[in-house]
Amino acid sequence: MTFAEFKALHQRRQAEHLARHGTRLAERQEDSFDLVLYAVEGFYAETWRSRGEEHILFIHVFQKPTGLGDYLKLVRLPEAL
Repeated sequence: MTFAEFKALHQRRQAEHLARHGTRLAERQEDSFDLVLYAVEGFYAETWRSRGEEHILFIHVFQKPTGLGDYLKLVRLPEAL
């Protein structure tokens, strides 16, 4: 599925596609939200939920690696490197 095709889907279908075909990469929290980052067929998708809730509020879709910046801050390499 292309980036444009995914964006054209209803949010419920996007979530289903992420569950079946997305690779869960990372999680983080921002303010009162739980975010989960997925890699999907050449692009990224980030689900936003109210903290502790299952219902997805929205899905942010992006292609450029600049959107990964908030997740890269969470990476901790071993001191031996």
